[in-house]
Amino acid sequence: MNIHNGTLFWPTTTPSFKPRSKKEKLDLYDVVIVGAGMSGSLTALALVEAGLSVAILDKREMGSGSTSANTGLLQYSNDIMLHELIDQIGEKEAVRFYKLCYEAVDDIETIVNRLNLDAELIRRPSICYASDEKDVNKIQTEYATLKKYGFPCDYFEQHDIEKKFPFSKLGALVTFNDAEVNPLKFVQGLLEKVEAKGAHLFPHIDVQDVFNEDNHLDIRTSEQSFQAKHIIYTTGYETTPVGNRIGADINRSYVFVSNQIEDLSDWYKKALIWETKRPYLYMRTTVDNRLIVGGLDEDIPEAPVSDELIMKRANNLLNQTKKLFPNYDVNIEYAYAASFGESIDNLPFIGEHPTKNNHYYLLGYGGNGTVYSMLGSQILRDLITGKRNEDAEIVGLRRKYGVT
Repeated sequence: MNIHNGTLFWPTTTPSFKPRSKKEKLDLYDVVIVGAGMSGSLTALALVEAGLSVAILDKREMGSGSTSANTGLLQYSNDIMLHELIDQIGEKEAVRFYKLCYEAVDDIETIVNRLNLDAELIRRPSICYASDEKDVNKIQTEYATLKKYGFPCDYFEQHDIEKKFPFSKLGALVTFNDAEVNPLKFVQGLLEKVEAKGAHLFPHIDVQDVFNEDNHLDIRTSEQSFQAKHIIYTTGYETTPVGNRIGADINRSYVFVSNQIEDLSDWYKKALIWETKRPYLYMRTTVDNRLIVGGLDEDIPEAPVSDELIMKRANNLLNQTKKLFPNYDVNIEYAYAASFGESIDNLPFIGEHPTKNNHYYLLGYGGNGTVYSMLGSQILRDLITGKRNEDAEIVGLRRKYGVT
């Protein structure tokens, strides 16, 4: 599956990651993780720090999958607003899920600081503006809901927006304590640390099937078999070797990265920007003053191979950007399309398979994938080490839209 095509930006900011040496594999691992992206690397860190033996397998070069196309927005708000999620799953679980997302951003920052990772993580506010008049009430309702449950937020009236940006919108929800990150540097840093802590990394190995033996799993790959007590699928938007996702849609989105912009002083706190319209436009800045702009989602799973189509969509995004920031001299330097996953109920897939013992999943489907990877790594660590986790049921796989 082509999960991205075009010219990627993040790989130009860091050399490709290579494991330090080819490890002799253990006869039996506590856990084998399939996928060395955001979910796999964060889960590996949680497990090795819990004292477990871990191997990570990836069919590509590590970090070269969806991580390289991740736009690196870390937000506690989700594609489904809190007041909508309350209607869907109830007040207690919806509020708790939002709090898990909020805490996950803090946890990511803690990891970056504790491990001294060069991940370009910077705290930013987020601005979600009303795309048209009918959405003003929606974001006002969301502001009141977030405020009620203690989430840090604000509401900007039209005149507030006009003071803080070179564009005007009827209203905007502002959430605080979000962040931006260089996802590739983050994952590479995590992989380097988990390898130093004893994890074994195996790139270019494709897991093909898994068999349950009496007291372990026999994991068949394109090269050799691995034996493990547990297996975790962190395969992102690719098909998992075992299990079927129910209620998952794989779509594609387009992104361009601009030239460096000399002056961004009229962009309020370099906030992460998105909107209420679906599909939505979203944008952020980088440490070297580029713009990353994405959107134009399409209900097609594979990234297009046509450079002409990618540039056509990128130019559409560029035109939308110039309407918001007409004084910027913006040009396209990188443009790509990438696959991404969404779940029908807007929740990630995290937990043990309903009928296959010791098969676990962390599939962070939705616009908050990195945040889901963080909270999911903690849930799976607890499940595998036998510690009770009261949050596991919210995102578990036995729900209507789960894994079979």
